[in-house]
Amino acid sequence: MSSILIKNCRIIQTTLPFEVLEGKDVYIEDGKIVEVASSIAKKADDTIFAHGKTLMPGFVCGHHHYYSGLARGMQISAGPQTDFIQILKEWWWRLDRGLAEESNYYSSLICSMEAIASGTTAVIDHHASPSAISGSLSVMSKGMTDVGIRGIECYEVTDRNRGMKEVEEGVDENIRFAEEVDKMKKKDSSYLIEAMIGGHAPFTIPDEGLKLMRKAEEKTKRGMHLHIAEDKYDVVWSHHFHNKDIVVRLDEFGLLTDNTLLVHGLHINDDEVDLINKRGVYFAHNARSNMNNHVGYCSRIGKIKNLIIGTDGCGGNMFEEIKIAFLKHKDEGGPWWPNDFLVAETRANELLSKYFNAKFGRVEKGYQADLVLIDYQNPTPLLKENLAGHIVWGMSSNSVDTVIVNGKIILEGREFCNIDKNKIFAESSKVAASLWKAVDKIKP
Repeated sequence: MSSILIKNCRIIQTTLPFEVLEGKDVYIEDGKIVEVASSIAKKADDTIFAHGKTLMPGFVCGHHHYYSGLARGMQISAGPQTDFIQILKEWWWRLDRGLAEESNYYSSLICSMEAIASGTTAVIDHHASPSAISGSLSVMSKGMTDVGIRGIECYEVTDRNRGMKEVEEGVDENIRFAEEVDKMKKKDSSYLIEAMIGGHAPFTIPDEGLKLMRKAEEKTKRGMHLHIAEDKYDVVWSHHFHNKDIVVRLDEFGLLTDNTLLVHGLHINDDEVDLINKRGVYFAHNARSNMNNHVGYCSRIGKIKNLIIGTDGCGGNMFEEIKIAFLKHKDEGGPWWPNDFLVAETRANELLSKYFNAKFGRVEKGYQADLVLIDYQNPTPLLKENLAGHIVWGMSSNSVDTVIVNGKIILEGREFCNIDKNKIFAESSKVAASLWKAVDKIKP
């Protein structure tokens, strides 16, 4: 792999302990940071003169839905959407049923490009395309690798369309893909993609499905990525049909591990929070999506030990997500400040470390070179004590200049280095128009 020398940059460390380091050089080789010093004289394949710019670790989107990549402005006829289940049936469940191989691929390309352009270097995705399950995760990962973003992919197991047959196909796709990833990593240890065992929401997964998911975890040595309690309906359903809390039900099947990711959890109770924390589970908060779907506010985020930040399909711009998550929290009367949200956002690097067996999240020797160079002129002193405040109130995706993933320059001067952005966007618009026509014919 090539080497990169970044000259005379300011470094900000966005994981604890926060730091601001002025006038530093950074040398990258074989995908890792090799040296950080005041002056490095080594030769490199690429040299970036970064005077006046700030180098930081790339952000991680802790939960995304790439399959929503072509939904922006979607023109379809839809019935009433007065509650969350109607929103799912009239909108998202019709969209995912309309997806095929080509639309999956372009959804992945578009979402990966927009994440990179906003300074996000890794995405933990949660995929669904019920009419095209087999092989779909390979298609999604190809979109990621063609752009050059790091990703963790899974398929959401569900029975909502075809019962247990669909459950089994979803589990099989998760296992198949995890085994494919293992083979790819044997060939290339720096392969950018990893796998999890995905599940939709517990109200669409029968007990037999949970058993199969646990077997898939054991077989692949991966953790689960699952929605819980996004809406009160999920909680009521669990109490009605199983007479137990959602988290307890999952735990009884052995699905709560320290590499598991639960998502949303707006309506879980304190006992469930305690169990999540006891098992070391990660938990993704998705402020914008919760607001958009009008499902309420996740008031227990302050009690979650391993809280991370996701978007639930609302793009890959984590600068934007942190800002809105903070503002919504304050609007709800919450006690957190920007520091707390920056800690939560960057905690997703722990999950990356578990799955990629490497160090992420700091500009230090030995860490993966997943980095972002931003052009941010601070009008007030930039200190470790107010770093998070500058991220919330000053920095934005508009500041992103250069993005490096695994020691490779993906974006430079706000232009993609190895893909034809204009060609991809033009083609994706055509694919989206065809997808919308297909979705419009699908009945809820």
